[in-house]
Order: sequence, then C-alpha cells, then structure tokens
Amino acid sequence: MSLSTLLDIWRDTPSIAANITAWWTFPARPGQFAPFPPDLHPALAAALESRSIEALYTHQAAAWQHIHAGRHPVIVTGTASGKTLCYNLPILDRLLRHPDARALYLFPTKALAQDQAEALRNLVSNQKSVSSNQKKEIRNKNLEQRASQSPISNLQSLVATYDGDTPTSARPAIRQNARLVITNPDMLHSGILPHHTRWADFFHRLQFVVIDEMHVYRGVFGSHIANVLRRLKRVARFYGAAPQFILTSATIANPAELAERLIEEPIALVDEDGAARGAKHFVIYNPPIVDYDLGLRRSALQETVRLSRELLTHNIQTLIFGRARRSVEMILKYLKDEGGTLRVKDEKEISAFILHPSFFEVRAYRSGYLPRQRREIERGLREGQVRAVVATTALELGIDIGGLDAAVLAGYPGTIAGTWQQAGRAGRQQDDSLALLIATANPLDQFLAHHPDYFFERSPEQALINPDNWLILLQHLRCAAFELPFRRGEGFGRVDAALLAEFLQFLQAGGELHASAETFFWMADHYPAEGVSLRSASPERVLLQVEVADGLTTIGEVDGASAPWMVHPQAIYLHEGQSYLVETLDLEQNLARLRPSQADYYTEPKRETTVQLVTTSRTDVVPGAAKAFGEIVVTTQVVGYRQRRWFSNEPLGEGELSLPPAELQTTGYWLALTEATVEQLRAQGLWSNDPNDYGPNWAAQRRAARARDGYRCQMCGLPERGREHDVHHKIPFRTFASYEPANQLSNLITLCRSCHRRAETAVRVRSGLGGLAFTLSHLAPLFLMCDANDVAVHHDPQSPLTFGQPAVVIYETTPGGLGFSERLFDLHADLMGHAHELVAACGCADGCPSCVGPGGEEGRGGKREALAILEALV
Repeated sequence: MSLSTLLDIWRDTPSIAANITAWWTFPARPGQFAPFPPDLHPALAAALESRSIEALYTHQAAAWQHIHAGRHPVIVTGTASGKTLCYNLPILDRLLRHPDARALYLFPTKALAQDQAEALRNLVSNQKSVSSNQKKEIRNKNLEQRASQSPISNLQSLVATYDGDTPTSARPAIRQNARLVITNPDMLHSGILPHHTRWADFFHRLQFVVIDEMHVYRGVFGSHIANVLRRLKRVARFYGAAPQFILTSATIANPAELAERLIEEPIALVDEDGAARGAKHFVIYNPPIVDYDLGLRRSALQETVRLSRELLTHNIQTLIFGRARRSVEMILKYLKDEGGTLRVKDEKEISAFILHPSFFEVRAYRSGYLPRQRREIERGLREGQVRAVVATTALELGIDIGGLDAAVLAGYPGTIAGTWQQAGRAGRQQDDSLALLIATANPLDQFLAHHPDYFFERSPEQALINPDNWLILLQHLRCAAFELPFRRGEGFGRVDAALLAEFLQFLQAGGELHASAETFFWMADHYPAEGVSLRSASPERVLLQVEVADGLTTIGEVDGASAPWMVHPQAIYLHEGQSYLVETLDLEQNLARLRPSQADYYTEPKRETTVQLVTTSRTDVVPGAAKAFGEIVVTTQVVGYRQRRWFSNEPLGEGELSLPPAELQTTGYWLALTEATVEQLRAQGLWSNDPNDYGPNWAAQRRAARARDGYRCQMCGLPERGREHDVHHKIPFRTFASYEPANQLSNLITLCRSCHRRAETAVRVRSGLGGLAFTLSHLAPLFLMCDANDVAVHHDPQSPLTFGQPAVVIYETTPGGLGFSERLFDLHADLMGHAHELVAACGCADGCPSCVGPGGEEGRGGKREALAILEALV
C-alpha cells in the first residue's frame, strides 16, 4: 500500500483525523539545472556521467563559481540536495590539476566522516553506491573497467580518514601521502594541531578546508570549534598557507553570520536550492484528552507507537525520532512488546524480500552505541532489511541511510531548525513523503499544536556562538601556545593584541608560559589539548559494563556529567530495548556495573538545586516585579530516584542516593515579585509559598498521633529507630481555613521518611510560583530560539538572588553563558504575555502538563495562583 493511500485512510478515520491540528502539503518541485562548467576536468565529467548525472543543480554550479573565484562559500540548501558535490567537485578538480594540492574535510562526528569518505571513494572510483545484487549487473562491470582506466581513480588511494579509529600503524603513511584527509574537530584539536610538525608538508600545501554540517557548531560546541579554527589558521599561516574554506549547513536564520564567526573571513552565501523534491506532507498530531479536569492527554510515546505501527504494517519504511536516549529505548520497547514480528498488509509489495528473515527488524540508534552497532543499523536501512529505526538527533545529520518514506517526531525537537532537519530525513528522493510531529503534553508542544502558523511561518533559529567566552578562549590559548610560541603584538583571530597580552600574562603568572624577549613559550609539563573537551563540560566518559560468561563486556558509554542521573545505583538503564539494573557507579574510575533486568518499571532521578548570586549586570523595574540578569553559581545534586511502572507510569516507590554535587558558574535572568504583588496575592488567597504555621497545638497533636499509631509507619510498618517518624496531613494543611480542623487526629497519620515523601507527592500542592516556573521553562527556548537544553529553571520563595524575595531564575547550562540571559532580560514583556496567553487558554481545571504542570493525585495544581501572578506581571 502506498503512502498516499494510508494518508487517505487517516483523513477518513475519526480517531486520527480529529486530533490533527495542522496538515501542510509542500508540492513537488522540479530540479533547476545548469550545464557542467566548461573547465571541469574531463575525468570528473566522465565520473558524473557514469552515475547518470548529466548536469548540475543551480546551487552546485553557483558554489563552483564562488570557489573558483577564491571566495569562502557557505551552502545552505535542503536535506539531500547534493551539498556534498558542491565541494567535492571543485576540490577533486584542483587535486587532479595540481598534484601538490591538499584538502582537509571536517565532519562533526566520526560516523558522518566514515560515511562521506565512502561516498567520496565511490565517486573517485567511478562507482555507484549500490547493493550487492546491483553490482552483479553488466553495466556496473563496465563502469569498473572504465574506472581502472581513468586518472581520477588514482586519487582513491590518496583519500584517507584520520580519526580515533585509525590504526596507529597507518597514521605515518597518511600524514606523508594523503592528499585529502577526512577527520572530525576532536581529532583536529587533540591529534593533529598539537603535532603539526609531523604534518608540515600537508599544512604547507593545504588549499581547502571543508566544514560540513556547520549548523551543528552552535552554543558551547561551536564556540570551541571557532577557536580550533583560529588555531588551524595560525598553524597553516606558520607553514605559508592560507586555505580556502567551504561550509555547508541546514537551514538556520543566520548562516552567513555563523559562518563568518566560525572562520573570521568574509563569506559568499549560496542559498537558492535547485534540487528536485517530491511532495511532502507535514502533519501535526495532538493526542486526545483523556481527562478534561486534569487536562491529561493520551501518552505521546504510545501514540507514536500506534501510528508508527500503522506505517510499518503498510510497508512504509519509517524513521522515528525521540527527544532523549531514554524515550528512544522506551519507544523501541513498546514497539517490540506489542506483537513482535510485524505483518505487512500488502504482501505483493514485498514479494522480493520474503527470503530476508530480518525484513521487519526494528532497531534503535543513539549516542552510547558502539561504532559497529551503528554501521550495522545504517546498512540495514539502506538495504531495506531494517524497516524502522528509533533514533535521537544522531541521525539528523547527513549520514546515508537511503530513501525513507516517513519521519515520525515523538515530540517537538526543541528548535525549528532541528524539526526541519529531522523531517527532511524522509523523502530524500522524488517520491511523496510524510513528516509526522506528535505533540507531547509539554507546554511548548501544546503552544505549537494550537498555533501551527507560529511554526510554519517563523524563521528557523539563530545559531549563536561566543568564541571569546573567556573560559573557552583561555583553554585554546593554552593549546595554541603549546603548538607555537606567541610573539608580543600578535593577535588570535579577532582577539586584538592588547587583550591577548592580558591573557598571556595571566598564563605566565600561573607558570604555564615563560616570557623571553618578545616571545611567550609553553612551559607547563602537561599536554593542554587532552584536558579540553569540545562537546561537553565533562571530558570524562563513563563506561557501561555488563558481566558475561568470559568476563566483562562494554555495551555503551555516557558522559561524566550525565552519569549521576542516568546510571546512578539502582537506575534502570535501557539499551537496544533491554532493561539493565545499575548495580554500582564508580565516578573515580568512570565505570558503571550493570546487569540485565526484567523489571516492569523505569526510574526517574530526583535532583536538588541551589542558586547563589555572584554579580548583577543589569536590573530594571517591570509590572509586579523586578527583572535582572547576571552571574550566578548553580549547585545540583542527585538525591534519589522514583520508580514508575511501564506503560501506566504508576509510581511504585522511591530510593535515596548520596552522590557528589556538581557546580556550574554561568549567567542567569531572574524576576523577583515585589512585596506589593505578594501582599495582593495573599489578600486574594492566591499565595501558597509562605511556610506553614501549624498552630499552637501542633506539637501535642503530633505526639498524640505517633503514640496512637504505636510509633510505627502506617504504610510499611517500620518502627522508629533513632529518628522520630513524620506526621502527615491526609488532607493538605493549606486546604483548611484554620489549624484546628487540619490538626484533628483523624486527619493525621504517622509515616517514615520514605513513605512520607511518597504521600507528599500524591497530595502535592503546586504553588503559583512553581507553576510560573514550569510555564516559563518550556516557553523560553521558543522565544530565545535556542535548544531546550541550553537553559534550565529554578524557583525559590526566598531567593538569595533577590534578598529573600520570591523569584524565578532561568539560567544557561553553558559555563560562563552565551548571551541567552541578556536576551531574556530584553524579551521579558513578550515572554510574560505569551505565558499568560498559554495558561489562560488551557482548558484544564487546575493545572496540567500543558500549562503550569500537574499537582499530585489528590492535591492542587496551582493554576489559579500562577494565572494571578501572570496577570500582575503583564
């Protein structure tokens, strides 16, 4: 059955059609072509013709012209538009005509580098990327014969990948002989630039540097990469080279600005996409409400599974994106648990594949998987044996996985650019394709589900970097000084000589540099690049090990910063749909020991956060509050975990943990409610953040309740041992008008600390301040146009940032910050207005996951309080 037939069925199925909030169809578009450049090397023209390419897309021709004119182009066109050929063609032409020329290709991941290296070798060998069956065709044998006679095939042995997987024995030959080196930023940073003397001939002859998937280089990662490129240009200049840069990117709002910030050179923008494109259906699906009072919707993950199975049973190869590693594994588990082998409804369509036992295979693909696992999954997708892959953003990038029919997005990815990138993985040929975005209960998802025009008509996000962030810059100045001495008066990229001199003097005072005459030399006994992580604030990786018959085997890894909440002791960790119970976590040895588990639950970490003020940069008075931004220190500690049953999410229990806290020095934006606003809310009975005053009879009633209950927990039976048990109000204290009825013995029960925490969760009363924080935390990334993980939120009714006044702080998760806090300061009025609109328009009775967050099962959600606060703020 075709995709269009299934879409017609969905239109006529009430249980699906009623929940579709937007259905946009982008029509098919014919290709816009230009002839081969007249000066194209004949061997390249023959190679293209052998692949049935008889003309270039117009953007490929434009890139050729800019490169031949010596400019630095940035190519910004759609997924599968042939961006790779934009740089391969002119570079291979130069290599064929000038034997001394060298080129360096940078890809953000090793997986993408390996994939593109294979495609490049196929091009220079005049071979197509084809299946084993196709290779048997006579036509391909003729192509291979032609390739052996073509001068372009001589380049095949001179194209080399140089990364962490390259055998040590092969590296000297690559350094000496390779003319086109494919690597990643990490290897350039730590394995090539610090050892540039071994690459002297390569750097002397370096003419091109390709930076693929430029849009990935944003935030802290991009700020690091900009400094790595400063170091690369400095080393190349030392050897007499000034390479030409070629950049490619998915659609973002500021490609020219980002490219110029990365390479610090004027650029030429190529953004007129001439590639052919099939029709694309983009559907936004909002799961139905199952409890109108609580505002609860059917699980987005379960709806993802249901609709994905519809696609798969109609033989539509599908890529399913989850927002996090855990959700990927949960979707995979649900898919596998709902029936095992999939049955295709139209058997005639797959008659050619009946002999493949793994035809219906469903796999997961995410960071933490080993390289061999990833290559196996990619191959299965290309060859059609794997019919569905559940993936994180790891498959957003241009890895060749063949032509897919549908992309299902389980939740808004967090950015408009990321959404289009994931949607673009379907329809990589000229056939019709589907992108299906399934909204979660997250307020941002709900905002977009109810305002789809905001998504379809808004420009993608800006990619922001700050290479002059002093924490990042200082790390790379150490690396640069190790590579080459600094001379007085020298700059570093756009860091002028005067400012650079201050940094160098700081390093000299710390004993890392030695000044002699007009030169600063590296003097420390350590290798600075080893201590600088480009991708994470935590350079450590924690290995995940499982005991097998012949010892221990490593099934994956997580970064050190994520380990305390992902693989804490007693956590359930999911890998390829299999549950593992974490037995131990050793943060000193960076090892976690796991064992397979059949647990019917998953775990959620419990974290505690405190925020301290360093300096205030700006402040201003706004309606109902004061706003500010400045430098803060955020301390976070994982203190426990919750167990929840699969599918139903029913709470099963809790556990306590004692893991070391982590500190983050960053920047934040905060708003502090004025005393007048708080007093007004108190007078209206809409302020629940004051500490409880349990009344003068509380101590006596508490003792009486414990005595009546025999000093035992009334839930688990645990007797008091050294510590008095807690006494819990069955009906929350705040719901009573006075203390006397609240403190009646009939409303009190004795509980141990663990059971008390479980009970408090069930009857939790979410404060208006907490509800406001919940809403702002989900809306802020949309108005900042940043990734949801770039910022976090904390609220405190007695905040140290505001001398004890109630406050909500939104802080940057990047050390030192990248400028988001100041933008929030400027966007305050817009943010408050849309937050008020979101909460006021929500149809729930008293708070839900789509507005201010839910209360406990028997508690209050705080919607009235949050709405009253927002009305004061707008």
